[in-house]
Amino acid sequence: MTKYFNGFNNFLNYNKRVIQASIVRTIGSSPRNSDTEMFISETDTLGTIGGGQLEYLVINHSKKMIAENIKKDILKISLGPEIGQCCGGKVEVSLLEMYEKDKCLALNRFDKKDKNLPHVYVMGAGHVGRALALQLQHLPVRCVLIDSRVDELAKCSADVETRLSAIPEEDIKSAPRGSAYVILTHDHALDFILCGAALDRHDAKYVGMIGSKTKRVKFKKWYQVNYDNNLIRDFTCPIGNLKNQDKRPSIIASFVAAEVIDMLFANVNLSENYDLNLNKVAV
Repeated sequence: MTKYFNGFNNFLNYNKRVIQASIVRTIGSSPRNSDTEMFISETDTLGTIGGGQLEYLVINHSKKMIAENIKKDILKISLGPEIGQCCGGKVEVSLLEMYEKDKCLALNRFDKKDKNLPHVYVMGAGHVGRALALQLQHLPVRCVLIDSRVDELAKCSADVETRLSAIPEEDIKSAPRGSAYVILTHDHALDFILCGAALDRHDAKYVGMIGSKTKRVKFKKWYQVNYDNNLIRDFTCPIGNLKNQDKRPSIIASFVAAEVIDMLFANVNLSENYDLNLNKVAV
């Protein structure tokens, strides 16, 4: 289970009375799409339907429902100057108090989404690999940090899966379809082997290898010699923002995380609660 599922489970268990707020209809511009949800108790909230005055009104109304024992309601809110927002659209929000059956159904639904999160394989637990894991732990992906070095994996403080692997190319071969691979090991030869294995799958959403433009040219020549298919699929090398010359691991990791997310979720409408705020916040 990822921290997203565990956080959602803890929230529902901790709060006995919870209002499920769901956007059921939008007209014009709105901060979130239909089917986006958030969950509201007397003291806490989890998730977001777009923030701002829209969310403020929904939270207050939900708490009033709990206080007055109202089980369901619908709010129709215009996102205009009258509430201090300038989206200009309209949003219809369904508010339902959750019974135990509703909580179980929501957990089952979320568990299914959680298991279908795209995988990101970070091949190498050095400085940049660990920094990238720290970034990815907060994003809607299942991050797997892989290395053959026990000591480097032990330095990882991110809430991600760490995997000790003597033959990491086998981890790539057994990965789910549509995964992303970020290759930044301590060995250039190993980088080539892993990048080749990822490209040879022909189903990766993202393949990136740390290095330079020269390394990219050398890899392409190596790939054409070692693989039957001379038509190499496009990959990213160097990774990160070429215009930014800051070489600190955390900066590189930030740009790489953005690259990966952009490729994984391009043209995908994700209104699901993968962006739940897992910190309990009194409102």
